[in-house]
Amino acid sequence: MQTLIRRVYQGLVMLPLLTGLLSPISAFSQGTAEDYQRSELLKNKLKDKVYNAPAQVFWSKSGKIVWYAIQTPRGKEFISVNPQTKTRQSAFDHEQLAQQLATLSKTEAKPFSLPFNSIAYVKDDQEIEFSAEGFVWTYGLTTKSLRKKEPIRNDPQRYWAAATSDQPEKPVFSPDSLWTSYIKNHNLYVRSEKTKTESQLTFDGSEGEYYSGYVQWSPDSKKLVANKIRPNQKHLIYFVRSSPEDQLQPKLESREYLKPGDALPIRRPHLFLVEEKKHIPIDEALFNHQYNISRIDWRKDSRAFSFEYNQRGHQVYRVLEVNAANGAIRALIDEQSPTFIDYSGKKYRYDVADGKEIIWASERDGWNHLYLYDGVTGKVKKQLTKGEWVVRNVVNVNEEKRTITFAASGMNPKQDPYFTHYYRINFDGTGLTPLTSENANHTGVFSSDNQLFVDTYSRVDMPPVTVLRSAADGSVVMELEKADISEWLNAGWKTPEVFTAKGRDGKTDIWGIIIRPTNFDPNKKYPIIENIYAGPHSSFTPKTFMTYNRSMFELAELGFIVVQLDGMGTSNRSKAFHDVCWKNLKDAGFPDRILWMQEAARKYPSMDVSRVGIYGTSAGGQSSTGGLLFYPDFYKVAVSSCGCHDNRMDKIWWNEQWMGYPIGPHYEECSNVVNANKLQGKLMLILGEVDDNVDPASTMQLVNALIKANKDFDFLMVPNMGHSTGGEYGERKRRDFFVRHLYKTEPPAWKE
Repeated sequence: MQTLIRRVYQGLVMLPLLTGLLSPISAFSQGTAEDYQRSELLKNKLKDKVYNAPAQVFWSKSGKIVWYAIQTPRGKEFISVNPQTKTRQSAFDHEQLAQQLATLSKTEAKPFSLPFNSIAYVKDDQEIEFSAEGFVWTYGLTTKSLRKKEPIRNDPQRYWAAATSDQPEKPVFSPDSLWTSYIKNHNLYVRSEKTKTESQLTFDGSEGEYYSGYVQWSPDSKKLVANKIRPNQKHLIYFVRSSPEDQLQPKLESREYLKPGDALPIRRPHLFLVEEKKHIPIDEALFNHQYNISRIDWRKDSRAFSFEYNQRGHQVYRVLEVNAANGAIRALIDEQSPTFIDYSGKKYRYDVADGKEIIWASERDGWNHLYLYDGVTGKVKKQLTKGEWVVRNVVNVNEEKRTITFAASGMNPKQDPYFTHYYRINFDGTGLTPLTSENANHTGVFSSDNQLFVDTYSRVDMPPVTVLRSAADGSVVMELEKADISEWLNAGWKTPEVFTAKGRDGKTDIWGIIIRPTNFDPNKKYPIIENIYAGPHSSFTPKTFMTYNRSMFELAELGFIVVQLDGMGTSNRSKAFHDVCWKNLKDAGFPDRILWMQEAARKYPSMDVSRVGIYGTSAGGQSSTGGLLFYPDFYKVAVSSCGCHDNRMDKIWWNEQWMGYPIGPHYEECSNVVNANKLQGKLMLILGEVDDNVDPASTMQLVNALIKANKDFDFLMVPNMGHSTGGEYGERKRRDFFVRHLYKTEPPAWKE
């Protein structure tokens, strides 16, 4: 174990120190105690100092009130807005509530630092509810009276990868309440609530292949659908919690965790006619190689039911419909791709008029767009949106007016193609109406009746503005907030620069940001540190004001230029841009990233491309290590936290989505573990010992491979920590590591 945790570079401190004294690039003393102190001061000066900028906006259940919390010079304040009267005010009397809360809870409560962040309007918006100090509380907005209610329920959170039981104990009643369905001895039964007569509908259920109790009754109560399930073998990951808080001795823990290539449960829908006690088989040819089956929905007139089939490998996705009279099955939508279908990020379906039409999202023309299908024939009636831009999500479908409200990016050629804007379009593809236009990234929160929406827009170089808009034409109904960043400017904070350069194809723009220290001197040379996350499920470079994303500013204060960008292989651009990741996660957009930084350095000589570091967490942990393994001529230092260093070791859904199925040699080719012998440069690995998002064994196997290859590296395991960058301690070690190896100087112990 001592071999695993040794600090292999600490014995080499004196030589780097002497080299640093003689080197012109460190002559202006970066990575010093003064830099660390300035970084810490900047952290404190920026925290909670962006005023009048809601982090989130909410509508009350009634749809009559908008509320949000903002920071002001006084502290945290809750604001309510009445769109009908166009009034903005404090959501409640902060002083009165704090005084009563302190009295009733026997704890300190400050009016502008209240111990809760969320409220809910109840009793026709005359009262608010919130949770604090172990209880639920109600406060009357007119009576100004606080009342303690029930204790907060601490229901155990379900682990995200845990399989749900398909055999619930509770029976399922038919819509007319005349029938009850339930499972007994792995088979499906129904009972007449009128006669109490029990009828067995299936006889072939067994422990190894049983019927699910989650049945779907038809609206007319005459038919039902139940899945017959062949379960899979559970895959457990294990780890030891070395330092549990409730006992001295360590704990062995396990989690359900399917990995690429594992067997999956097989679900086959079966149709039953209840009064006839008839079991109608369904031909499985259209769904016989499933990753999963989901969304079983009956038509309102009970003529048929539909379900969605995701083929394993994610290259076929079908919407299937089953005739309730005879069990005949057909494909309403048959989506296919030679690479992958982004079912986890871009799939959208809306059935119009009980399935007579279907609105469907697809990337079939190279961009994510909306299509209108004929639900009777299964043919495309109209491509509703078209162009070199992408639909990001659908907000609302108005069947009566036959309009769709949606978010999209890339439609404005003079703006960042990742900026989200809101639009409305008709079912026939006409009448495209922009609801937002300002050159910024927009986040809209719509009222329940979709008449109004709150729009908060900003850029990394423009503080947030919050307005209330009409959802009909986007006109501003009311200005709500305009952020005040004067405290940031007084602290010397420098605006991030948005920078673009051509990618590997010489044509596509790659977008990123450049962050410089507050004492930046353009005549000096600075090492570059890239913050990488190249997961294909989205794009990650900040597009909004970085109110809560400040760690890169703090890192830059140590004497670095910090960058973040989205290379090819990430989402929210064209399908071709996205497809670069397919079966090739080790690419991580590196050819584009390197070209981008080289182009930035040509424009800004202060950026030293001979000293480039990289760091990331999770998929970013995989990519940051990959930078040293696959591009050692460019990347020199890496810090990788909780990395999925071999995609065969990580969660099934994420990795088979991008790496494909079946498992092939391309998985090995992308593995940091398999390629560990290629390590050059300086590497630090950080791991939470109880990470149940990425199996900790993924990092441990990389550690093992590096030791076998006799490679020098640093390794930090944090007890009791889950999936994380490493916490405050890990952050300090990461910064020290970059200072030590990019500046060739030993970091100061300035806090001591």
